[in-house]
Amino acid sequence: MRIRQIALVAREIEHVKTTLSSLLGAEQIFVDPKMVIFGCENIIFTIGDTFLEVVSPIKDGTTAGRLLDRRGGDGGYMVIVQVNDLKSEKNRLNDTDIRIIWETESERAAAIHLHPKDVPGAIASLDWMAPPGAWYWAGEGWDKRRARYAQSITAAEIQSDDPDEVAKLWGIAFNRPIDYSKKVPRLPLDSSEVRFVKSEDNKGPSLSAIDIEVIDKNVILDEAERLGLRHKGNCVTACGINLNLI
Repeated sequence: MRIRQIALVAREIEHVKTTLSSLLGAEQIFVDPKMVIFGCENIIFTIGDTFLEVVSPIKDGTTAGRLLDRRGGDGGYMVIVQVNDLKSEKNRLNDTDIRIIWETESERAAAIHLHPKDVPGAIASLDWMAPPGAWYWAGEGWDKRRARYAQSITAAEIQSDDPDEVAKLWGIAFNRPIDYSKKVPRLPLDSSEVRFVKSEDNKGPSLSAIDIEVIDKNVILDEAERLGLRHKGNCVTACGINLNLI
């Protein structure tokens, strides 16, 4: 069980595409034509064998559009965690108060999305792939589109007014104990984690940061400077969230 994909939401997807392409060193990007069904368009960057998606509404009344309006701009959207046995996870969730708001299933891939009121801060998704090393959401040949400057998404950070309570709900959602031994509560996953921090703005519960293990930190920081992005230390702000360069 590990973070496999993070989704962001943006009003102007072409601007974000240019920014993230430069930061990550990603010349090739996947666009899923099926996203039009949800009234959205998207782009997906390959970072090692993890993925960074940006979703943008193209019609009125979408979940993505309402989130942009409510939060007043771009930001975090989804935390997508790959699991080994989705059927058992779904059966387990049926015995909790956490609601499933959307699901899909085929012979090679399946996913369930959890209600953001039950698991606050982002749409939490549990996804299954056959074989496990595949990732069909990113299209054929995703391994040929890897970013040159980054190699893995290793953490997501959820902000809220009550990090302990939100952490508890995420722990129930993913059936993992919360680690309270460090400065902030953490949900340990395999080779990744979700952290829970106190809100520092008025966006409410939200996905506020991700950790990216990088290949060349200095190149990314130079690109951030060239693009006029806010950055401090090893943190760059883009598409409404902080990218922590590890």
